[in-house]
Amino acid sequence: MTAAQLRTHLARFPTVPFVPAPSLVEPLPRLAAHLGTPARLLVKRDDAIAFGWGGNKVRKLAFVAARAKADGADTLITAGGVQSNHARATAAAAAKLGMRAVLVVNGAAPVRPAANALLDALLGAEVEYVPLRDQRAPKMEEVAAALRGNGRRPFVIPIGASTPLGALGYVHAVSELLEQIPPPDVIVHSSSSGGTQAGLVAGCRLLGLATRIIGVSADERAAALAGQVAEIVDGIFDLLEVRPERDATAIEVDDGCVGEGYAIPTDASGEAIEIAARTEALFLDPTYTAKAMAGLIARARARDFSERQTVLFWHTGGQVALFT
Repeated sequence: MTAAQLRTHLARFPTVPFVPAPSLVEPLPRLAAHLGTPARLLVKRDDAIAFGWGGNKVRKLAFVAARAKADGADTLITAGGVQSNHARATAAAAAKLGMRAVLVVNGAAPVRPAANALLDALLGAEVEYVPLRDQRAPKMEEVAAALRGNGRRPFVIPIGASTPLGALGYVHAVSELLEQIPPPDVIVHSSSSGGTQAGLVAGCRLLGLATRIIGVSADERAAALAGQVAEIVDGIFDLLEVRPERDATAIEVDDGCVGEGYAIPTDASGEAIEIAARTEALFLDPTYTAKAMAGLIARARARDFSERQTVLFWHTGGQVALFT
């Protein structure tokens, strides 16, 4: 399939113009020199998407919010942690579209909201707190049922908008990238709920690219996350009603940077934040992109990348978490 054919398939799905222009691709020469890698290092700056503090969730919500709007929804409901990037992006989408947002978050209400929690409040989101992560999904359905009972029209968005529809945002992003540079040899990015990685893998498979996609896990073990990604990839192909001729792009998950768990920094992620800032003035967040960069740094130091390779770090945003 050509990029033009892929865009034709994607054009069947309405979007909201949250990402009206391609995010920048920039070289990282000082980082490469610092790491002593002969590879060419680049970064795709989804952290610099203008809408709603940017990040990968904005690309997914461009498709998902458009579906909600087409369905006549007046309220977006989603879930995450207190400092969820996805919850903040959903609240921004709702505000932009004139909808209500209800966020179900696990954890205690902050005494003084900061970072994403502050942005949620500024955007007018209603927040429902639950003690545990596994209580979020049933609470979302409970809230949706109550709203329907009051004559509202809620639209429930799963965590991370990591559905086949949401993941189309990153199928489209692969096509966007090829308008900017030749296909890179390797893409390294943060992977958690699986939608971003699924979109990248599906896009590469559909276009017949040999690009290696390395999703650095922020929380899940490799086998579990790879299974989630594979399920979403299959859903993407069903949604587009097309299958690649061959599955050249493997689902590769690196769980070596998780440390003690989700949102718990490691020595390597702390070092990654400092190195990226001091070499390239590139700001990472402690939960996702710092661990992804730690994975890239470890591979570069191990000489996994050759001088013939172009390695792209896909920055998925979240740097507002630095202000917690």
